Amino acid sequence: HPDCTVVNLSLKLMVRLKERRLEDYDSLRMFARKVVAGGDALFLPSLNLLYLLGLVEYRPKTDGLEYTGL
Repeated sequence: HPDCTVVNLSLKLMVRLKERRLEDYDSLRMFARKVVAGGDALFLPSLNLLYLLGLVEYRPKTDGLEYTGL
């Protein structure tokens, strides 16, 4: 199903991070669970895709993700 893909969840995560600019890891994971069926399993691969594209950065001090992309 197209809604249950890494690309779809990556898009939803990117939009959320773009709106908020910074969000902690746990709340972003909860968001992924709510928005996509199987979001728990797709969460980490989706974050990896966004990281590889240079759109997010992980901040270990705050355990959060920051949108740094376009």
